[in-house]
Amino acid sequence: MLQTNKLHFSYTGAQTLTFPDFTCAKGEQWLLLGQSGSGKTTLLHLLGGLLSPTKGSVKIGETDLKSLSTAALDKFRGKNVGIIFQKAHFVKSLTVQENLILAQQLAGVAIDKQRIADLLNRLNVGHKLHAKTNELSQGEQQRVAIARAIVNQPTVILADEPTSALDDENCEEVIRLLEEQAAAVGATLLVVTHDGRLKERFEKQIKI
Repeated sequence: MLQTNKLHFSYTGAQTLTFPDFTCAKGEQWLLLGQSGSGKTTLLHLLGGLLSPTKGSVKIGETDLKSLSTAALDKFRGKNVGIIFQKAHFVKSLTVQENLILAQQLAGVAIDKQRIADLLNRLNVGHKLHAKTNELSQGEQQRVAIARAIVNQPTVILADEPTSALDDENCEEVIRLLEEQAAAVGATLLVVTHDGRLKERFEKQIKI
């Protein structure tokens, strides 16, 4: 479960952003819509524990993220939250497999190379297991980013504008992959976007 309550955030010297209260149940799939500049990415970073709210709270399950120390939050996020950013961030000196192993290590979970290989095969990038991430196409990087986001079987998957730069065919493919992979691990999926093509796809929506 993902829940917000009276959530506010202020950047230094900037206007305070106020976000609506919402609750996303386990396994549900949601769309968060808003125009550019409306604070969508800020909200995603609050939900993922990358930013701390000025006021209010974010809860994942029974855990209030604000109650955790920095070290505890890092470990909790690694185990429970999968984040797919607009631009994939990988350690360029590492292979695809090594980047996913790193995600397991940072979360404090056991290294599971078989799970990594299985995930990459399901996403049709298994043949890139030992490739460096800068050798991948944009589409391949997206698939690896999805694999990394779900490798630790998170409670919540957050996707930031995953389709904004894609044509209709690739937009459909990426959203289908996110839906399928979230369902496979029983995770709550929240897609943050201003892409109007997705409005009809998700029954549950939040608008900011």
